[in-house]
Amino acid sequence: MTGQSDSRKDTLTVEGRVLEALPNTLFAVELRNGQRVLCRISGDIRTRGLRVNPGDQVTLELSPYDHTRGRITHRRP
Repeated sequence: MTGQSDSRKDTLTVEGRVLEALPNTLFAVELRNGQRVLCRISGDIRTRGLRVNPGDQVTLELSPYDHTRGRITHRRP
């Protein structure tokens, strides 16, 4: 992706499974190592109208500063 800011290059990309949908478009996601993370949906998923449901496999980005919060960037079928 061209024009990507330096802050987005520093993120960690991991995969996980959605455990539950919480209020205000928050999701509880369990990573492969068993860690639980609170995530929001990225704007790209929101504008395309994709639905994220419990049990879905997702790819998410974690900030290098806070590994307990993330952003869901892709939903796998």
